[in-house]
Amino acid sequence: MRHSAFRRGITLGTVTLVIAAGLTTEASAAAVPDSDQAATPVLAWVPCPEETGPPGSECATARVPLSYRDPSGPQISLALTKRPAKDPQHKIGTVFTNPGGPGSGGRLPPRLSSAMAARFDIVGFDPRGTHDSTPVTCSADPADDAKLSPVFPVTEAEEAAAIRQVGEVTARCAQQAGPLLGHMSTANVARDLDLLRRAVGDQRLTYIGTSYGTHLGEVYANLFPQRVRAMVLDGVVQPQEWTTGRAGEPYIYRMGPYLGAQTALNTVLRECATHTQCEFGGPGATEQSLHRKYDDLLARLRQGPVTLTDSHGETQRITYQDLVNRMLTALYIWDAASYITPFLQAVYVAAQHPAVTSAHVPGSVQPRFSFADEPQNAFNTWFNAVACTDSDNPRDPKAVGRYARQAEAAAPGFASAWIYRSLPCASWPATDPDRYTGPWNRPTANPLLLVGDRLGDPATPYEDAVSTSHLLGNARLLTADIAGHGVAYDGRNQCVDQWLDGYLTDLTLPPAGTVCAAERGPFDPPSGG
Repeated sequence: MRHSAFRRGITLGTVTLVIAAGLTTEASAAAVPDSDQAATPVLAWVPCPEETGPPGSECATARVPLSYRDPSGPQISLALTKRPAKDPQHKIGTVFTNPGGPGSGGRLPPRLSSAMAARFDIVGFDPRGTHDSTPVTCSADPADDAKLSPVFPVTEAEEAAAIRQVGEVTARCAQQAGPLLGHMSTANVARDLDLLRRAVGDQRLTYIGTSYGTHLGEVYANLFPQRVRAMVLDGVVQPQEWTTGRAGEPYIYRMGPYLGAQTALNTVLRECATHTQCEFGGPGATEQSLHRKYDDLLARLRQGPVTLTDSHGETQRITYQDLVNRMLTALYIWDAASYITPFLQAVYVAAQHPAVTSAHVPGSVQPRFSFADEPQNAFNTWFNAVACTDSDNPRDPKAVGRYARQAEAAAPGFASAWIYRSLPCASWPATDPDRYTGPWNRPTANPLLLVGDRLGDPATPYEDAVSTSHLLGNARLLTADIAGHGVAYDGRNQCVDQWLDGYLTDLTLPPAGTVCAAERGPFDPPSGG
């Protein structure tokens, strides 16, 4: 659930929302007062209410400037939760975390290893504008948030409807969101994070960021390079691609998450061909034959949906977009292949027998998680409020579709599913003049440790982890020979977690070129199973 305690309203002065004529406004970071000019927040930690945090956790609220150009002016609130160190006598400090998004709830800190739990306070916070921190709201109608992320279109009529729908919501956002919308860049979140570091009394920052959280780390490391103690970036966003990249391209097109998804699919089909447990395979199956089978299924679904009946007698109408989105969701987790391939096979059987309107589907076909499981909130508003203010994008919404179609040959389905997510940026109504667009190579006081999944990351391709490790001023790459999105402390790879423990506790880096092998395959039963 999302935490409702500690929600605070924004203290408004005379602040004007910047209406965007384009999203390429540049401002020199040097012209913006950094967090040193702002007062250190006072954190009054109290036991969290039961509905807000786990037993033993503590909650607090921080007040930070709306704009760091006016550090003593209007303020907003940040909601924090802390898991106190279990061995306070040997505590090293505080580790801050961010799970990604942007827009995902960060207040509930993750469970890390026993070594980390002993030596660190583990603190999560909802970034500015999201969840239980002072939130950005684009519309009084909750349904508007979902309209910012329509099902990706296939036909011209669907594209026109999506452009119209998104444009109507962004127009309402311009009228209703208020001044915070113009201060949502990652650079301002990094400045907030520096104030939180000061508030807990740490001289330098210890941080773990996943997915978009890696970009927060990259920005912090370049705004405050001498304040970095240790920083793990897991599932790495390439900062140039996220922010500027090549002129005229939607940011998601240049980031290429669809290519990572295609690589992850290749891994699943390769594993499927060699495992009898994979229902989408079968005798004599090869990676090539399963690719053809999968492509045939996509082609069939583009002609029209099929209907399945699951083991409980409930029917499911499966469209082309449904299949692509379920696959994309499942590819986020290494072992979700064993959950999604029975579903693939059931859809394939139904598609191959037009006279049969249903097929019986095992009850376990659903992935164990889904983007659709996200509680009702303003996630799409928050996602775009950050992404669109951080990045350069075309202002012609039809350009988004042109780039999506251009990328389809390399990653059928995945390209459109991903690239159309940038559609709101074509009409997003605000810029943040204090966003950060580089340089990205400022030497940090200590090296950063990057982690990448080499066999396919459906959101942040491994190649971006490699290039970012060279781009940053002081970084080391740890490679995991698995597929999925992120791996740090998620229980999938003890080798990765051991290296992270050593780095975060005593700053010991893995040797250059270290690769952690997969400890189980996507179709292998769990240990002890």
